[in-house]
Amino acid sequence: MLTGDLSGGAGRCRVIDPAFDWGADHPPCVPWEETVIYEAHVKGLTYRHPLVPENLRGTYAGLATAPVVEHLKALGVTAVQLLPVQAFVDDARLRQTGLRNYWGYNTIGFFAPEPRYGSLDDFKGMVKALHAAGLEVLLDVVYNHTGEGDHLGPTLSFRGIDNALYYRLQVDDPRRYLDWTGTGNTLDVSQPAVLQLVLDSLRYWATEMHVDGFRFDLATALARDAAGHFDPCGAFLAAVRQDPVLARVKLIAEPWDLGPGGYRVGGFPAGWSEWNDRYRDAVRSYWKGDEGRTGELAARLAGSADLFEEGGRAPSASVNFVTVHDGFTLEDLVSYSAKQNAANGEDNRDGTDDNKSWNCGVEGPTGDEQVVLLRQRQKRNLLATLFLSRGVPMLLAGDEIGRTQQGNNNAYCQDNEISWIDWTRADGGLLDFVRRVLQLRRSLPILRQEKYQHDIAWLTPHGGAMSEADWALPYGRCLGALFGGEVLLLFNAHDGDIPFALPDSAWSVALDTAGEVEQVFEKTYLLQSRSAAVLLRPRP
Repeated sequence: MLTGDLSGGAGRCRVIDPAFDWGADHPPCVPWEETVIYEAHVKGLTYRHPLVPENLRGTYAGLATAPVVEHLKALGVTAVQLLPVQAFVDDARLRQTGLRNYWGYNTIGFFAPEPRYGSLDDFKGMVKALHAAGLEVLLDVVYNHTGEGDHLGPTLSFRGIDNALYYRLQVDDPRRYLDWTGTGNTLDVSQPAVLQLVLDSLRYWATEMHVDGFRFDLATALARDAAGHFDPCGAFLAAVRQDPVLARVKLIAEPWDLGPGGYRVGGFPAGWSEWNDRYRDAVRSYWKGDEGRTGELAARLAGSADLFEEGGRAPSASVNFVTVHDGFTLEDLVSYSAKQNAANGEDNRDGTDDNKSWNCGVEGPTGDEQVVLLRQRQKRNLLATLFLSRGVPMLLAGDEIGRTQQGNNNAYCQDNEISWIDWTRADGGLLDFVRRVLQLRRSLPILRQEKYQHDIAWLTPHGGAMSEADWALPYGRCLGALFGGEVLLLFNAHDGDIPFALPDSAWSVALDTAGEVEQVFEKTYLLQSRSAAVLLRPRP
């Protein structure tokens, strides 16, 4: 296991006893269509949790404590996806400025858990505890590059062993690296020895550490052949598919990198799910009030068949999200129209400017009651859309209680209060809403189909079917989605209330982001300004 300070040179190693009493540990094996992912950071999730013992905060053991596990179970998620926990190093620039690589996307030890969060046994104990609660453990893994950086970076391992074998080098200047990852180097998984290393690492985490699946950072870089072309039938993807251990775990691709033709959403083979950023952009843009987004919203609600069905894949191929670690939190998405990244020390140049966010009229924190109420409704609109769409929903840790990063949309180096969840300021009302809508999702199998059904009727506010002209209306921001004649989802991103004509029977209201509604409606439902509602056809 890697130990000691890896930031300034080669790491030290020691041999440890791998024995661990797993007892009756068994993976929960949650079907894809039942999966709800919770993306979390080991330290950020627990470091400010008042019910976690102080000596365990920010550690694997802290994540395994009863208050944390009980929160996850009550929330209704089925899998915890951890930001990188393979041993990583801090960038030299960050050390010089007093910052740290908080996210951990700077791996240097493919077989060692990051020691700043605890020991090997602590990690295994965390997995065992989460499994006992019926929760799967997924790891965000970084095999597309290493912490050795560009040609000026430190020599920590692979560079000193066989630089030309492990890394992709520039043809015209082999002293420098092909940087398809934005980190200075790209690991060359097209090399058999490097591919074997990655596969051995994955099998280690799946067998020895009992991990249930992996999310592959910049997965397109791993699927490139020797010439650098993306190949869905190439060595890495084929090897994973044929491996008897890896074929049974959950596999999630971040389907892009910075290389030529690197954006590959929908391009991975059967057996893989993918982060669907087109879902994120469609939902954000719609609720922000952008024109001409209704058709895109409908495609994403239905499970993104336009991206995945042709390849013989299911709706679960789409991992849907509105926010993730990289970008605004949900609270900041409705509170800031521009990023606030000065704390990162890069003059606010880092992080994307294309956030598709809206501050609801005031930038940042405010005491304006009307703005606060609108932000609360917008958060509920975004969450309801996420959890009621076909596909696999993913929730960013802390969004369920209104966590803010003070407008920072690239907090990779903020190992401090900007990133850590402040549980003492939890929005209890929002938490109750998330629990309720996830319970609603569990109660509606029609939203969790294993195959594309094409059983959705798209309705206008007048109650008729959407026509080509209706889809083309640039100002149309109200839509009804009738799933199998049983579940009616209504969306209104307009600033005014809209009476929505209902199909031919009485409907009960299961959810309304504008507030509690107890009535049964037969002809028309008044869909309030910027709100979403779920209506159910009463059963005998």
